[in-house]
Amino acid sequence: MPAPIPRQRAIPAAESGQAPAAPTIGNTSGDTPGATSGEAPGSASEGMEAARPETPRTQDTADDGTVTGADAAHRAGPGGPAGQLTLLMIEDDPGGSPIVPELLDPTGKPIRVRTARNLTEAERLLTDDVHCILLDLALPAPGRAAEGADDELAVLKHVLRIAPRHAVLALTASGDTERGAEAVRVGAQDYLFRDELDGRLLSRAIRYAVERKRSDRAERKLTESKLRAQENARLERGLLPTPLLDGSPLHFAARYRPGRSRALLGGDFYDTVRTPDGTVHAMIGDVCGHGPDEAALGVELRIAWRALTLAGLCGDQLLGTLQQVLEHERSDDEIFATLCTVDIAPDGRRAGLCLAGHPSPLLVRPGRPAELLPYDNNGPALGLLPGARWPRMQVELGAEWSLMLYTDGLIEGRVGEGRRERLGQDGMVAMVRRQLAEGLRGEELLRAAVNEVRDLNGGELTDDVAVVLLDRAP
Repeated sequence: MPAPIPRQRAIPAAESGQAPAAPTIGNTSGDTPGATSGEAPGSASEGMEAARPETPRTQDTADDGTVTGADAAHRAGPGGPAGQLTLLMIEDDPGGSPIVPELLDPTGKPIRVRTARNLTEAERLLTDDVHCILLDLALPAPGRAAEGADDELAVLKHVLRIAPRHAVLALTASGDTERGAEAVRVGAQDYLFRDELDGRLLSRAIRYAVERKRSDRAERKLTESKLRAQENARLERGLLPTPLLDGSPLHFAARYRPGRSRALLGGDFYDTVRTPDGTVHAMIGDVCGHGPDEAALGVELRIAWRALTLAGLCGDQLLGTLQQVLEHERSDDEIFATLCTVDIAPDGRRAGLCLAGHPSPLLVRPGRPAELLPYDNNGPALGLLPGARWPRMQVELGAEWSLMLYTDGLIEGRVGEGRRERLGQDGMVAMVRRQLAEGLRGEELLRAAVNEVRDLNGGELTDDVAVVLLDRAP
């Protein structure tokens, strides 16, 4: 839900430099000279302003006579660094308050004071440059009578709802320690006694409350981050596949890196299973796009592939059924998915390969340079052409080999001067050949490949990356 936009106020001519500075409203209620009065519109003091000597203006006055916000040079969020602290005082009789107006922050700068007689005024004045709220607990809450309310802290709870990011100081009658302590338990940063209040005490309380609120928010964010990391780890274990290779001599390794910041999964997906006849089936795919909908669709396609494979489907029949699943599950008719499937014979020397708009796997064999498998019969991506066909190619693997399946995120990273070119398949093959020559194998090879592609890109990759490696030793 979009955050509410504070009402814009007219900037006095004195602030904009178009006219001499207007003097501050004087004391008309018996307070210390210079205190803000919160007078209503049309009061006598409005007509007297022009006759008074010009003084530097540290507090601004709204059209209704209340003290209002700072100029743009001092605006700062309640949780961020501030050029000047701003206090919003919510009290039904701010003119009669014993608060001394000369409030100073640790650097000696005056603390701005805005006053509101009720919660309606307070909501209007509660802009992002307010750092702390001083709330009179004697105020009636909205919808409640001033007397006889069941909840004595209803007004505080209302303020905490409308200002969750601001520090709050509760103002209560002298000696009412129990009510003040309860206010802190409800969510206020501190409580003060009305009759014992002075400028020095209030200045210190404001500073402490602001810092305590910042500390609380930082601690809460840290806790939320830890909980989110734990939840993501559990979800990742559940969403990423566990290879079913019991009884197979093949070794499996995989690396996965979503392209979206803080994302759990991207649109890439992979899986590996061994059927009862000893055939090992592996696949890797990529749903176009990078959002949560694409990630969910990738998980659905992976689960469907595993179920169909264990049911005995392969090749063109399996891909045709997956296309039907995609067409029924996608949120938009333009969404498609690329796919590469490999079925390795029980003896491990041969494999069938089907490509649906996907890059061809990389084959590594002893005594030969790493090379891409043929991709001349590459069929269309799933979801593009109704009734499409995907031919199955037979490839010879040999007695000892490694087969690397990958998504295009591994080859589409930027490289070179100015990052103007793509790494491409040729660049990836050259990179893997060099890493193999350095003796890297299995998990180390995949880790090095993904990290180097990221480094060549000059930072995190924008696309998802998934890499699967199957090894067979004699």
